[in-house]
Amino acid sequence: MMTETAAKTLETVDILKLLKALPHRYPFLLVDRIIDCDGDDSCIGIKNVTFNEPQFQGHFPEMPVMPGVLLIEGMAQTAGALCVSSGIIARPKLVYFMTINNAKFRKPVVPGDRVEFHMKKTNQRKNMWWYKGVAKVDGVVACEAEVSAMLVSESDTASA
Repeated sequence: MMTETAAKTLETVDILKLLKALPHRYPFLLVDRIIDCDGDDSCIGIKNVTFNEPQFQGHFPEMPVMPGVLLIEGMAQTAGALCVSSGIIARPKLVYFMTINNAKFRKPVVPGDRVEFHMKKTNQRKNMWWYKGVAKVDGVVACEAEVSAMLVSESDTASA
C-alpha cells in the first residue's frame, strides 16, 4: 500500500502528458516537460528556447528576446498542467488564466536558453489555484510573478 506522500508525488510530466493536460498546441505550448512535481503544491516546468520559434521573427530581428508575456504564460501553463495532472479535479474541459500580480522581468531570455519555471502553490479554493513562480535560466532569475487559474470541469460547462 502506498503512503499518502508517495501517492501524491508525480515524478515528471512529459510532452505526451502535457498534450493531454493542456489545450495549447504549437506555437503556443510553452512547456516541454515538467519535473519535480509534488502533487499540486510545486513543480518545475522546462522550456527549451530555440531560434526557430515564431516570436523571434519580430521580437527582435537583430537581437532575439523572448517576450515577457510568454514567460508569464509559460508559468501559467506549468501551474495549469500541475493542477490537471494532480487529479484533484476531474478532467477539466478548460483552464482559465485568472490573474497576474507582481510581475517583474530581471534578465532577457534568448534562443539557446533553457528556462525553468519554478512554481509553488500559495492557495487553493474549490476549482481556483494561486501560484508564485520564478523563471530561471542557469540558476539566475529572469522573471517572477504570481498567477492564478480556474479549472472548469465537463459538468460545469454542460450547464452553462
